[in-house]
Amino acid sequence: MTEQAGAGRAPARPFLYVVVCAAGIAEGVGTLITAAQERGWEVGVIATPVAMGGFFDTAAVEALTGRPLRSRWRAPGEARPFPPPDAVAVAPATFNTVNKWAAGTADTLALATLCETYGLGVPVVVLPCVSGALAAHPAYQESLARLGALGVRFGEPFSGEPGPGGGRPDFGWERALDLLGTFPATA
Repeated sequence: MTEQAGAGRAPARPFLYVVVCAAGIAEGVGTLITAAQERGWEVGVIATPVAMGGFFDTAAVEALTGRPLRSRWRAPGEARPFPPPDAVAVAPATFNTVNKWAAGTADTLALATLCETYGLGVPVVVLPCVSGALAAHPAYQESLARLGALGVRFGEPFSGEPGPGGGRPDFGWERALDLLGTFPATA
């Protein structure tokens, strides 16, 4: 596994990695973290490098999880900040991340972690946040099919586009936890 897993204190509860991508709704990731904790999960967050550029409050996320936010590989000899994952939630998942992951591209810590999940047999759930125009692209549709064939579970697509009244619909962060199904969330 990449540097994310392995050593580190063993959690008393199952450990959930939350992978955050650069989408405007990423600012609400605290909702998912809080809901996961209420359902008995320990949480560690890995963000894409672009998401680290102001898409959400990184200090607030670190305060919620009590763990460092990860976006880069650790240096040799640096302690592993998270134990191995019991499950992974990608929310919000962008067009770029879904396509690179399906292609096996591991050029960021977030993508390398996602690529490894298949070999580890770790349940992965995804809440896509992709515009309708991008979602129509054949490469994206092929990526969804490829990841689905690997056992990745997807929530309903979310375009982030304003609804009829002009307001943005709710992202429904908790759907990621619901998608984990019967996977045990308590010790």
